[in-house]
Amino acid sequence: MEHRALVHLLCVLGVFHKGLTDLIRTQQVVTAAAGEEARLSCQLVEFKDVFQVTWQKVLPEREETLVTYTTTYGERVNPDFKDKVEFADAGLQSSSIIIRNVTEQDEGCYHCLFNADPEGALTGTTCLQVYELHEPVLHVGDSNSEETVVSCSATGRPAPTVTLTVLRDNVHFSDPVSVSNTNGTVTVTSTAVLTGLHDDSTEVRCAVRVLSGPQKEKIMMIPAEVKQSADGFSEDSGSEITAFTTITTLSLVLSLCCVAAAVTVLLIRKHRNRIETPLMQ
Repeated sequence: MEHRALVHLLCVLGVFHKGLTDLIRTQQVVTAAAGEEARLSCQLVEFKDVFQVTWQKVLPEREETLVTYTTTYGERVNPDFKDKVEFADAGLQSSSIIIRNVTEQDEGCYHCLFNADPEGALTGTTCLQVYELHEPVLHVGDSNSEETVVSCSATGRPAPTVTLTVLRDNVHFSDPVSVSNTNGTVTVTSTAVLTGLHDDSTEVRCAVRVLSGPQKEKIMMIPAEVKQSADGFSEDSGSEITAFTTITTLSLVLSLCCVAAAVTVLLIRKHRNRIETPLMQ
């Protein structure tokens, strides 16, 4: 890992640009996401009598040929890279290659050589940097009547930039925390503490990025908390208590009505029995 970083730095500084002249235009550093394709290109600024174009990967001790192109033999690919590298633009004045399914092992610098007559090899160098970025994870922790904790985490290589945005006042942001993983990625977590979420819903945004790759974003709405009444019960719980009291009162009234009806029936029956019973002589 350290050696690859050194190779990349030397490429950027121009140490490997041997034979390079102002005749070649190329992108100094190309970035690509892991698993995607990378396109490397070189172009001659002035017309030259080129008879062969060669692409090489710069290794610690040597250069390894990937593909070549000549008008006589056409495109030729090193068998070791048959399913990995191909020409996107096979020409003698400009040339591009595609590296498929890039991984960490593809990082490094690449030479494009225009073999011209009588100049010889005109060499350009471009370096590939592979990054990795997973979807951000936005989490809202348990809240109490005073504070709510919001965090956003992102894992990538190299360490991603995590930007947590809360569209409200009374927010305290903590410094991001980074954790290195065994696979070479880094997890970065940004945290914010929100206070006073009683009245309005709050929008939280989390944006993450690695190098110059596209930004990934996640948005979440935090609903307002239930308002508290003066006696300590929430509005919803107060409604439940009122309904319970009403039901209890109605039940009590119905019970009293039933008892009164039963007593009335007993009194009527007793009065009838007295009328129907003959008086003793």
